[in-house]
Amino acid sequence: MYTVTFEGQSPKQFAEPLSVYDAAAELGIISREVLAAKVNGEVVDLTSKLDADAEVKLLTFADEEGARVFRHTASHILAQAVKRLYPAAKLTIGPAIDNGFYYDFDSEVSFTPDVLSAIEGEMKKIVKENLRLERFTLPREEAIAFMREKDEPYKVELIEDLPEGETISFYRQGDFVDLCAGAHLFATGAVKAFKLTSCTGAYWRGDSNRKMLQRVYGTAFPNKDALNAHLSAIEEAKKRDHNKIGRELEYFTTSDVIGQGLPIMLPKGARAIQLLQRFVEDEEQKRGYLLTKTPLMAKRDLYRISGHWDHYLDGMFVLGDPADETKECFALRPMTCPFQYQVFLNRKRSYRDLPMRLGETSTLFRNEDSGEMHGLIRVRQFTISEGHLILRPEQLEEEFRGCLELAQYMMETLGLAEDCSYRFSQWDPARTDKYEGTAEQWEEAQSIMKKLLDANGIDYKIGIDEAAFYGPKLDIQIKNVHGKEDTLITIQIDMLLAKKFGMEYTDRDNSAKTPYIIHRTSLGCYERTLALLLEKYAGALPLWLSPNQITVLPIAPEFEDYAYEVKAALEKEGVRVEVDARNEKIGYKIREAQLSKVPYMVVVGEKEQAEHTVSVRARKEGEGGVMSLDAFVCKVLDEIRTKKR
Repeated sequence: MYTVTFEGQSPKQFAEPLSVYDAAAELGIISREVLAAKVNGEVVDLTSKLDADAEVKLLTFADEEGARVFRHTASHILAQAVKRLYPAAKLTIGPAIDNGFYYDFDSEVSFTPDVLSAIEGEMKKIVKENLRLERFTLPREEAIAFMREKDEPYKVELIEDLPEGETISFYRQGDFVDLCAGAHLFATGAVKAFKLTSCTGAYWRGDSNRKMLQRVYGTAFPNKDALNAHLSAIEEAKKRDHNKIGRELEYFTTSDVIGQGLPIMLPKGARAIQLLQRFVEDEEQKRGYLLTKTPLMAKRDLYRISGHWDHYLDGMFVLGDPADETKECFALRPMTCPFQYQVFLNRKRSYRDLPMRLGETSTLFRNEDSGEMHGLIRVRQFTISEGHLILRPEQLEEEFRGCLELAQYMMETLGLAEDCSYRFSQWDPARTDKYEGTAEQWEEAQSIMKKLLDANGIDYKIGIDEAAFYGPKLDIQIKNVHGKEDTLITIQIDMLLAKKFGMEYTDRDNSAKTPYIIHRTSLGCYERTLALLLEKYAGALPLWLSPNQITVLPIAPEFEDYAYEVKAALEKEGVRVEVDARNEKIGYKIREAQLSKVPYMVVVGEKEQAEHTVSVRARKEGEGGVMSLDAFVCKVLDEIRTKKR
């Protein structure tokens, strides 16, 4: 006898092994909406056998794991359709991803829009055939021979990378078989609403030295209404893409002769980043941070001490030959921490100097892969609000809370808090070559961080193998309009690097102690933040952040002098103002100002000039009526002061 407990149900004992489906059916809790199951924490097919005590959760499309099973099955349907139409195409990988799936193919046929349409048509036939998905396994050597016989070299390579003695699983649907760990749906007929959305290039295994493949993206939903709603959201996302808005509104541009991932900030973009930077630096100063300014490069000696030379060399821009020990070799900095440590090391320190909160607006350089570049979100040169807190161990809890409160204040002020999630990034004990320190040190650091996160009520997910090489971290994650997730802000606990740099302080008892370090950003990458703000607000940035806050529109040339008088009154209070004195109709000038996302338009004519008033038009609310100039100045200043969104 063994016991099976379905979520929300009383335990049930069974004498013989049953599939998840049959066990659920016996209890009367199965339905068409159930896609897969989570058995003792592992996602499996409904056909999987229950032959021991088990906790079972039935998964629907509303569950993240259920949606991934659904879409992973859709990727197999895509692969089968491609092989039917183009038998010479070679299969690689086809995972489910957020909001969809993709499959990479090596094919001589170019997957143009017309070809994608034909593939979609074949997928519909496969769905209509309602082919059963059946799992089977083979020993490793038989699996290799099986894939060689099918002339699938990429699958052979994947299997050869697995340990000897491994049992390899496959899924069959009709005459199509694919290497796969699962899980999958019962049959292809469940995937009724899907759409192939695009095709891009992708290197095999992300290696630019390997072959370029064709990556076909798609999405799938249980019904057409959900699919259509998603496709509408994609179209809206394209309109909000900062790459489109930012270029149209002239926030930034790029140049082939300068290089990929090296954006040029135009006056509007430069001003917006300056405003963000001033906001951050002023707020950090209020919270006891000391401003530093350190070099953009250093000799390899510095990076050897920190460990970056051993763990991060491929991500650095090196000036000189890293293998030539007879000559100096420099590298542009990918981070600021080893530079700021020199501030602490400038003289002897005592416990009275701690905590030492160091902040810097840092320009950093990272040698990102060309396929990863995206507008302002992922670039090779960027600016960041980087900081390091050097402290006594007993100060860790309070200082961590201070870093978290600062980050949350920034997100709330900018209006991004509702879009963020938290990830507790941990090391992978199976990949010790990637990390500094012992297993005991990592367990201690992660235990401390867990305690801090729980104490501060943070609802987080765990990310294995996402830690920095020197310590665990809290990553505040955010998605762009296309659903791609990136890190916005990070707070890291470091119990290793201080010792490597010989950082010590004299404690109350005159003994030498090694401090703890918190690495953190208060806002993160300014370029990425600007991109997210442009997408969040569709280019209509809040008043306090807008490069041009007000445009004054004289109705006719004879009112230009008063327009410039209004401009001067606002500029005297630090407001950013432009006058549109072009000899155009007022309706045209209002439309132009609207398109450029100016928060306020001020129309002045004969009456306004005579009465020293302004006719106000807000970007969002429209006509705001006539106000005295003084009253309008007060209104604007109050909105700027409160950072109203």
